[in-house]
Amino acid sequence: MTFFMGIDGGGSTLRVAVVNESLKMVGDYHDNQSVNPVVVGKEVSQQRIQQGIQRALQHAQCDAAAIRAVAIGVAGASSSHATEWLNDILRPVLPTTRIVPSSDFEIALVGAHAERQGVLLLSGTGSVAFGINERGETAQAGGWGYLLGDEGSGYWLGLQALRHLIAVADGRESSSSLAAAVLRTLDLPDARALITWVYHAGQPRTREIAALAPLVLHAAGMNDKVANRIVERGVRELVTLVNTINKRLKLKQPRIAFAGGMLQIFNPLTEKLCARLDLSMLPEALYSPVIGAALLAKLTEKQEKS
Repeated sequence: MTFFMGIDGGGSTLRVAVVNESLKMVGDYHDNQSVNPVVVGKEVSQQRIQQGIQRALQHAQCDAAAIRAVAIGVAGASSSHATEWLNDILRPVLPTTRIVPSSDFEIALVGAHAERQGVLLLSGTGSVAFGINERGETAQAGGWGYLLGDEGSGYWLGLQALRHLIAVADGRESSSSLAAAVLRTLDLPDARALITWVYHAGQPRTREIAALAPLVLHAAGMNDKVANRIVERGVRELVTLVNTINKRLKLKQPRIAFAGGMLQIFNPLTEKLCARLDLSMLPEALYSPVIGAALLAKLTEKQEKS
Protein backbone atom coordinates (compact mmCIF):
# COMPACT_ATOMS: atom_id res chain seq x y z
CA MET A 1 0.00 0.00 0.00
CA THR A 2 1.25 3.51 -0.80
CA PHE A 3 0.78 6.76 1.04
CA PHE A 4 1.34 10.50 0.73
CA MET A 5 2.80 12.82 3.35
CA GLY A 6 2.14 16.46 4.10
CA ILE A 7 4.31 18.70 6.26
CA ASP A 8 3.05 22.03 7.59
CA GLY A 9 5.69 24.09 9.37
CA GLY A 10 3.90 27.21 10.51
CA GLY A 11 5.32 30.08 12.51
CA SER A 12 4.38 28.43 15.83
CA THR A 13 3.69 24.75 15.17
CA LEU A 14 4.76 21.69 13.18
CA ARG A 15 2.29 19.20 11.76
CA VAL A 16 3.08 16.07 9.76
CA ALA A 17 0.38 13.83 8.27
CA VAL A 18 0.48 10.50 6.45
CA VAL A 19 -2.61 9.85 4.31
CA ASN A 20 -3.84 7.14 1.96
CA GLU A 21 -5.12 7.58 -1.61
CA SER A 22 -8.45 8.88 -0.26
CA LEU A 23 -6.68 11.50 1.92
CA LYS A 24 -7.69 9.61 5.06
CA MET A 25 -5.11 10.23 7.75
CA VAL A 26 -3.36 7.08 8.93
CA GLY A 27 -0.63 8.71 10.99
CA ASP A 28 0.30 12.15 12.23
CA TYR A 29 2.57 14.24 14.44
CA HIS A 30 1.92 17.62 16.07
CA ASP A 31 4.40 19.78 17.97
CA ASN A 32 3.82 23.28 19.37
CA GLN A 33 7.27 24.50 18.41
CA SER A 34 8.31 26.73 15.54
CA VAL A 35 10.34 25.32 12.66
CA ASN A 36 10.77 28.69 10.96
CA PRO A 37 14.52 28.70 10.19
CA VAL A 38 14.63 32.49 10.45
CA VAL A 39 13.47 32.25 14.06
CA VAL A 40 15.01 29.02 15.38
CA GLY A 41 17.89 28.50 12.94
CA LYS A 42 18.27 25.97 10.14
CA GLU A 43 19.83 23.24 12.29
CA VAL A 44 17.04 23.26 14.90
CA SER A 45 14.41 23.46 12.16
CA GLN A 46 15.89 20.48 10.35
CA GLN A 47 16.05 18.38 13.53
CA ARG A 48 12.44 19.12 14.44
CA ILE A 49 11.11 18.38 10.95
CA GLN A 50 13.04 15.12 10.61
CA GLN A 51 11.89 14.03 14.05
CA GLY A 52 8.31 14.87 13.11
CA ILE A 53 8.55 12.77 9.96
CA GLN A 54 9.89 9.78 11.87
CA ARG A 55 7.20 10.08 14.54
CA ALA A 56 4.44 10.32 11.91
CA LEU A 57 5.79 7.23 10.15
CA GLN A 58 5.82 5.34 13.46
CA HIS A 59 2.25 6.39 14.14
CA ALA A 60 1.19 5.26 10.65
CA GLN A 61 3.10 2.00 11.14
CA CYS A 62 4.75 2.27 7.76
CA ASP A 63 8.29 2.82 6.56
CA ALA A 64 9.68 5.66 4.47
CA ALA A 65 9.60 3.59 1.26
CA ALA A 66 5.79 3.47 1.41
CA ILE A 67 5.52 7.26 1.02
CA ARG A 68 5.04 7.93 -2.69
CA ALA A 69 5.28 11.73 -2.51
CA VAL A 70 5.68 14.40 0.15
CA ALA A 71 4.97 18.14 0.00
CA ILE A 72 6.39 20.52 2.56
CA GLY A 73 5.56 24.12 3.39
CA VAL A 74 7.59 25.93 6.05
CA ALA A 75 7.14 29.50 7.24
CA GLY A 76 10.28 31.46 6.44
CA ALA A 77 11.44 28.92 3.87
CA SER A 78 9.30 29.18 0.74
CA SER A 79 10.23 27.02 -2.24
CA SER A 80 10.90 30.26 -4.12
CA HIS A 81 14.17 30.66 -2.22
CA ALA A 82 14.72 27.49 -0.16
CA THR A 83 14.08 24.52 -2.49
CA GLU A 84 17.57 23.07 -2.06
CA TRP A 85 17.42 23.32 1.73
CA LEU A 86 13.94 21.73 1.87
CA ASN A 87 15.18 18.86 -0.30
CA ASP A 88 18.25 18.43 1.90
CA ILE A 89 16.03 18.14 5.00
CA LEU A 90 13.75 15.46 3.58
CA ARG A 91 16.11 13.32 1.53
CA PRO A 92 17.91 11.65 4.50
CA VAL A 93 14.63 10.44 6.05
CA LEU A 94 12.62 9.90 2.84
CA PRO A 95 15.31 8.70 0.40
CA THR A 96 13.01 7.24 -2.28
CA THR A 97 10.06 9.65 -1.98
CA ARG A 98 9.15 12.28 -4.57
CA ILE A 99 9.69 15.64 -2.84
CA VAL A 100 7.49 18.65 -3.59
CA PRO A 101 8.94 21.82 -1.99
CA SER A 102 6.17 24.35 -1.41
CA SER A 103 5.28 27.11 1.06
CA ASP A 104 3.07 27.29 4.13
CA PHE A 105 0.58 29.45 2.26
CA GLU A 106 0.40 27.30 -0.89
CA ILE A 107 -0.41 24.15 1.07
CA ALA A 108 -3.05 26.11 2.98
CA LEU A 109 -4.60 27.26 -0.31
CA VAL A 110 -4.68 23.72 -1.73
CA GLY A 111 -6.19 22.43 1.48
CA ALA A 112 -8.81 25.14 1.68
CA HIS A 113 -10.03 24.77 -1.92
CA ALA A 114 -9.11 21.10 -2.44
CA GLU A 115 -7.45 22.19 -5.68
CA ARG A 116 -4.50 24.31 -6.77
CA GLN A 117 -6.55 27.37 -7.67
CA GLY A 118 -8.07 30.39 -5.89
CA VAL A 119 -6.89 32.96 -3.36
CA LEU A 120 -5.69 32.45 0.17
CA LEU A 121 -5.41 35.13 2.83
CA LEU A 122 -3.32 34.00 5.77
CA SER A 123 -2.99 35.78 9.07
CA GLY A 124 -1.29 33.83 11.81
CA THR A 125 2.03 34.71 13.37
CA GLY A 126 2.73 36.38 10.00
CA SER A 127 0.55 37.45 7.07
CA VAL A 128 0.49 36.86 3.33
CA ALA A 129 -1.92 36.59 0.40
CA PHE A 130 -1.30 34.00 -2.29
CA GLY A 131 -3.21 33.19 -5.43
CA ILE A 132 -3.25 30.80 -8.37
CA ASN A 133 -5.36 31.45 -11.46
CA GLU A 134 -6.85 28.96 -13.91
CA ARG A 135 -3.68 29.10 -16.03
CA GLY A 136 -1.57 28.01 -13.08
CA GLU A 137 0.05 31.43 -12.71
CA THR A 138 0.86 32.39 -9.13
CA ALA A 139 1.25 35.65 -7.22
CA GLN A 140 2.20 36.50 -3.67
CA ALA A 141 1.74 39.71 -1.70
CA GLY A 142 3.12 40.10 1.80
CA GLY A 143 5.04 37.37 3.58
CA TRP A 144 8.02 39.65 4.24
CA GLY A 145 8.45 38.60 7.86
CA TYR A 146 8.10 40.36 11.17
CA LEU A 147 10.83 42.95 10.58
CA LEU A 148 9.71 44.10 7.13
CA GLY A 149 5.98 43.49 7.03
CA ASP A 150 3.38 40.99 8.28
CA GLU A 151 0.74 43.72 8.59
CA GLY A 152 -2.56 42.42 9.92
CA SER A 153 -0.95 39.32 11.44
CA GLY A 154 -1.06 38.16 15.03
CA TYR A 155 2.47 39.45 15.53
CA TRP A 156 1.56 42.82 14.00
CA LEU A 157 -1.54 43.17 16.20
CA GLY A 158 0.49 42.32 19.29
CA LEU A 159 3.22 44.75 18.29
CA GLN A 160 0.71 47.57 17.89
CA ALA A 161 -0.51 46.83 21.42
CA LEU A 162 3.07 47.12 22.73
CA ARG A 163 3.57 50.38 20.83
CA HIS A 164 0.37 51.73 22.34
CA LEU A 165 1.62 50.76 25.80
CA ILE A 166 4.87 52.69 25.44
CA ALA A 167 3.02 55.66 23.93
CA VAL A 168 0.83 55.68 27.05
CA ALA A 169 3.94 55.49 29.25
CA ASP A 170 5.43 58.49 27.40
CA GLY A 171 2.22 60.47 27.67
CA ARG A 172 1.77 60.56 23.90
CA GLU A 173 -1.50 58.64 24.12
CA SER A 174 -4.20 58.28 26.74
CA SER A 175 -4.39 55.13 28.80
CA SER A 176 -6.80 52.38 27.79
CA SER A 177 -8.05 48.98 28.87
CA LEU A 178 -5.75 47.47 26.24
CA ALA A 179 -2.60 49.01 27.74
CA ALA A 180 -3.49 47.71 31.19
CA ALA A 181 -4.27 44.24 29.82
CA VAL A 182 -0.89 44.00 28.08
CA LEU A 183 1.06 44.88 31.25
CA ARG A 184 -1.03 42.44 33.28
CA THR A 185 -0.61 39.61 30.77
CA LEU A 186 3.16 40.04 30.49
CA ASP A 187 3.42 40.36 34.28
CA LEU A 188 5.69 43.40 33.98
CA PRO A 189 5.93 46.11 36.66
CA ASP A 190 5.84 48.94 34.13
CA ALA A 191 6.31 49.74 30.44
CA ARG A 192 10.06 50.33 30.87
CA ALA A 193 10.47 46.64 31.67
CA LEU A 194 9.55 45.96 28.04
CA ILE A 195 13.06 47.00 27.00
CA THR A 196 14.62 44.01 28.74
CA TRP A 197 11.73 41.72 27.81
CA VAL A 198 12.00 42.54 24.08
CA TYR A 199 15.69 43.19 23.47
CA HIS A 200 17.41 40.74 25.81
CA ALA A 201 15.42 37.60 25.16
CA GLY A 202 18.18 35.80 23.23
CA GLN A 203 15.93 35.34 20.20
CA PRO A 204 13.02 37.28 18.66
CA ARG A 205 9.85 37.08 20.74
CA THR A 206 7.64 36.71 17.68
CA ARG A 207 5.49 34.00 19.22
CA GLU A 208 5.04 35.79 22.55
CA ILE A 209 4.17 39.07 20.83
CA ALA A 210 1.72 37.30 18.51
CA ALA A 211 0.11 35.79 21.62
CA LEU A 212 -0.97 39.32 22.59
CA ALA A 213 -3.27 39.55 19.56
CA PRO A 214 -6.27 38.02 21.38
CA LEU A 215 -6.02 40.89 23.88
CA VAL A 216 -6.46 43.34 21.00
CA LEU A 217 -9.41 41.42 19.59
CA HIS A 218 -11.07 41.12 22.99
CA ALA A 219 -10.60 44.82 23.72
CA ALA A 220 -11.99 45.68 20.28
CA GLY A 221 -15.03 43.54 21.06
CA MET A 222 -15.46 45.58 24.25
CA ASN A 223 -15.38 48.82 22.20
CA ASP A 224 -11.90 49.92 23.26
CA LYS A 225 -11.18 52.76 20.83
CA VAL A 226 -7.46 52.04 20.55
CA ALA A 227 -8.03 48.34 19.89
CA ASN A 228 -10.69 49.12 17.29
CA ARG A 229 -8.29 51.48 15.55
CA ILE A 230 -5.61 48.76 15.44
CA VAL A 231 -8.09 46.21 14.07
CA GLU A 232 -9.39 48.62 11.42
CA ARG A 233 -5.87 49.27 10.18
CA GLY A 234 -5.10 45.54 10.16
CA VAL A 235 -8.22 44.90 8.07
CA ARG A 236 -7.19 47.57 5.55
CA GLU A 237 -3.76 45.97 5.19
CA LEU A 238 -5.19 42.48 4.68
CA VAL A 239 -7.77 43.68 2.13
CA THR A 240 -4.98 45.42 0.21
CA LEU A 241 -3.11 42.11 0.01
CA VAL A 242 -6.13 40.36 -1.51
CA ASN A 243 -6.85 43.17 -3.97
CA THR A 244 -3.22 43.12 -5.07
CA ILE A 245 -3.41 39.39 -5.87
CA ASN A 246 -6.67 39.85 -7.79
CA LYS A 247 -5.13 42.62 -9.87
CA ARG A 248 -1.89 40.77 -10.64
CA LEU A 249 -3.64 37.54 -11.65
CA LYS A 250 -6.59 39.30 -13.32
CA LEU A 251 -9.10 37.54 -11.10
CA LYS A 252 -12.70 38.75 -11.20
CA GLN A 253 -14.53 36.79 -8.53
CA PRO A 254 -12.03 34.35 -7.06
CA ARG A 255 -12.77 31.87 -4.32
CA ILE A 256 -11.20 33.30 -1.18
CA ALA A 257 -10.04 31.18 1.72
CA PHE A 258 -8.79 32.22 5.14
CA ALA A 259 -5.96 30.56 7.03
CA GLY A 260 -3.95 31.22 10.16
CA GLY A 261 -4.95 31.57 13.79
CA MET A 262 -6.28 35.12 13.44
CA LEU A 263 -8.82 34.16 10.77
CA GLN A 264 -10.10 30.80 11.99
CA ILE A 265 -12.95 32.03 14.19
CA PHE A 266 -15.45 34.88 14.17
CA ASN A 267 -13.93 37.90 15.91
CA PRO A 268 -13.76 41.69 15.32
CA LEU A 269 -10.99 41.22 12.73
CA THR A 270 -12.80 38.56 10.67
CA GLU A 271 -16.14 40.36 11.00
CA LYS A 272 -14.76 43.55 9.48
CA LEU A 273 -12.70 41.61 6.95
CA CYS A 274 -15.67 39.64 5.63
CA ALA A 275 -17.63 42.87 5.25
CA ARG A 276 -14.83 44.51 3.28
CA LEU A 277 -14.39 41.46 1.01
CA ASP A 278 -18.16 41.02 0.44
CA LEU A 279 -18.19 37.60 2.07
CA SER A 280 -21.53 36.61 3.60
CA MET A 281 -19.84 34.32 6.12
CA LEU A 282 -16.47 33.22 7.36
CA PRO A 283 -15.01 30.96 4.65
CA GLU A 284 -14.36 27.42 5.83
CA ALA A 285 -11.46 25.38 4.51
CA LEU A 286 -12.26 21.96 3.06
CA TYR A 287 -9.02 20.55 4.47
CA SER A 288 -6.35 21.70 6.89
CA PRO A 289 -2.99 22.95 5.53
CA VAL A 290 -1.21 19.72 6.43
CA ILE A 291 -3.76 17.69 4.46
CA GLY A 292 -3.44 20.33 1.74
CA ALA A 293 0.26 19.51 1.62
CA ALA A 294 -0.49 15.80 1.25
CA LEU A 295 -3.02 16.60 -1.50
CA LEU A 296 -0.46 18.80 -3.28
CA ALA A 297 1.99 15.89 -3.15
CA LYS A 298 -0.64 13.62 -4.68
CA LEU A 299 -1.65 16.13 -7.39
CA THR A 300 1.96 16.82 -8.35
CA GLU A 301 2.83 13.15 -8.50
CA LYS A 302 -0.22 12.48 -10.68
CA GLN A 303 0.58 15.42 -12.98
CA GLU A 304 4.19 14.37 -13.45
CA LYS A 305 3.09 10.84 -14.29
CA SER A 306 0.62 11.95 -16.98
